[in-house]
Amino acid sequence: MKIMTVFGTRPEAIKMAPLVKKLNEDPEIQSVLCVTAQHRQMLDQVLELFELTPDYDLNIMKPNQTISMITANVLTGIEPVLQKEKPDMVLVHGDTSTTFVTALAAFYQQIPVGHVEAGLRTYDKYSPFPEEINRVLTGHIAALHFAPTQRNRNNLLAERICEEDIVLTGNTVIDALLQVADKPYEFEDETLRQLDFQKKRVITVTCHRRENLGEHMEHIFSAIRDIAAEFEDVEVVYPVHLNPKVRGTASAILGDSSNVHLIEPLQYQPFVNLMARSYFIITDSGGMQEEAPSLGKPVLVVRKETERPEAVEAGTVKLAGVERDTIYALAKQLLTDKEAYEAMAQAANPYGDGTACDKIVAALKQRLAEK
Repeated sequence: MKIMTVFGTRPEAIKMAPLVKKLNEDPEIQSVLCVTAQHRQMLDQVLELFELTPDYDLNIMKPNQTISMITANVLTGIEPVLQKEKPDMVLVHGDTSTTFVTALAAFYQQIPVGHVEAGLRTYDKYSPFPEEINRVLTGHIAALHFAPTQRNRNNLLAERICEEDIVLTGNTVIDALLQVADKPYEFEDETLRQLDFQKKRVITVTCHRRENLGEHMEHIFSAIRDIAAEFEDVEVVYPVHLNPKVRGTASAILGDSSNVHLIEPLQYQPFVNLMARSYFIITDSGGMQEEAPSLGKPVLVVRKETERPEAVEAGTVKLAGVERDTIYALAKQLLTDKEAYEAMAQAANPYGDGTACDKIVAALKQRLAEK
């Protein structure tokens, strides 16, 4: 059986890499990997880390590309690949433009789609944007849905997705995280090499989402700046996203703080190790809400809502919103209230045990054997 996996961004690559490796290892599966390079540099870093070489690279990334440009370029670029390979199923991940457009292109060729990380919902079509609509539309194209949690499964059932087409798997990011965290590592980045992770409490920050650009991001960075100023034993590390708008705001608000370190984006291996050595994390990323709990790290999510409420319910994550005062208060609580910190750090991770890829491969083989 021939399985084609398609992804284009760093988060997709991280979560799909361990699955591609499982597919490559299975003698009953012919595995084909196609990348769109919706992200170029950050994607290549993950491919190198997991030692993956794409069979096809659409290389669509252009300066200042819009969502419409990404959509058009993926749609026209992937069509001849699908026509040539004629896979038995195409696997896509999550909620990127690459994901939705690949699913649409496969539908046009009447090729079944398997949706990894299916069933996440905020029920707000503009937040996260455009991810919420991407994953909803992909879900209604897909023939097989790999849901990380029972809540994700329930979301799909509520949308009248057939129960037999949903497989409960856990999240593949835990597979990737545990593989990488298990390897010995020393930082190459000079700033990180000089940080005293034993005596200092390091807060790792990521912030880049479109809906946070502008005033929301200013509030987030102002709260981080004020926390850093108040606590002498705190060091903030922010690998700044390549988006010029993000970089400009970060530099303007955080650039003069001596214990805030604005560094270049990190590859996945050093970033996992940074998370593992941090005190807690402030992020608007979806994946980090799943990863950090496996490392015992509390997470403050600087967004208005999350499509990962399981982590909030489990107590590993708090939804901090985008207002300066709330973010500041929650960060200060983690730095001053040991009981509140331990309650988050010791909560169980609801996203699985690192066996998601095995479950997906088994489900694929069963489904395709039935045809």
